Amino acid sequence: MKDTSIPEVRDTHPVRLTALRDALARADLDALLVTSLPNIRFLTGFSGSNALLVVTALEAVLLTDYRYATQVEEELGASTRVRIERSSLWSGLWVHLGAVSGVERIGFESSHLPHTDFARLLEQGARWSWRPTSDLVETLRMVKDVSELAHIERAISIAEAALHQTIPLVHAGLTELTVAGILERHLREAGSEDFPFPTIVASGSRSAHPHARASERVLETGDFVLLDFGAVSGGYCSDITRTFVIGRATDEQREVYDIVREANVRSSGAIRVGMTGMAADAVARDYIDACGFGEAFGHSLGHGIGLEVHEAPRLARTVESPLSAGMVVTVEPGIYRAGWGGVRIEDDVLLSDAGPRVLTSFPRELHEL
Repeated sequence: MKDTSIPEVRDTHPVRLTALRDALARADLDALLVTSLPNIRFLTGFSGSNALLVVTALEAVLLTDYRYATQVEEELGASTRVRIERSSLWSGLWVHLGAVSGVERIGFESSHLPHTDFARLLEQGARWSWRPTSDLVETLRMVKDVSELAHIERAISIAEAALHQTIPLVHAGLTELTVAGILERHLREAGSEDFPFPTIVASGSRSAHPHARASERVLETGDFVLLDFGAVSGGYCSDITRTFVIGRATDEQREVYDIVREANVRSSGAIRVGMTGMAADAVARDYIDACGFGEAFGHSLGHGIGLEVHEAPRLARTVESPLSAGMVVTVEPGIYRAGWGGVRIEDDVLLSDAGPRVLTSFPRELHEL
């Protein structure tokens, strides 16, 4: 595995909080209640599973419970104050807000707040004016800084090292679940903190299911085997797909594979800063359509990766917003034919003013196992 040490960088959380405060001012809000755990981690560094974060123009206060009393002190810098709640975080929230002056209009993350918690805002929090917000933090997360990019690159390196270890062990007679277990063991041994999503192993006709779950199906000679998986470093994800053939590939399998590979190469090389998600998607889609398989490419070309494996931006037919330097996106064209099988080749790509840089290095050529 190549050197993927994480560079020493200054604490970036104060910068992120400042950017969020600017967004709150533009939205005419006095504060934001952050309930999304990935957003909380982005703004504070806290990686626990139970927290609320209140950001005002003057301070950021994180509420969590006793289980994280030590962890939160280790992870948070001076830009965020901590409240350890012995009972309910929501009870602590009302106490905290009651002691803060000048806060009336509070935003909440409408995409991340369950209805039961929304009811709390209307009942226990009735003294404040609650305003739904969307993507205030997610917009900030789209462009990665040096530390974030280093973790993504390390997650990619871990994933590829695990794939190199796994491929020689895959053969006819194994179940998809067994292959997934082998790959996941190598991911852990290579240093992955977690799995960003359930590892996809889809063989034979099941490879036509874009998000198939690994099953007890036994791999057979002549099968396509599609592996879609990732690793996690510092909370940041990688997302890679490669498709293999057990034994010798048929001419038809090679034809479909080569079309998908060419669509991947074209779109990975053509994606540019300022291009819309729609235009990026069209590079691969138009080529696959011209080859006669347009109806067999049913999902979008790609998505952003970071603290979540699926996050903004999206490379899709409906997305008109432009791409920016510092975004990391997947490029994953595919062709899926029910009852026959499918091929997907997915890479992770960094956008920069100098052009795209493909971060994944595992070969795109067809491997016969």
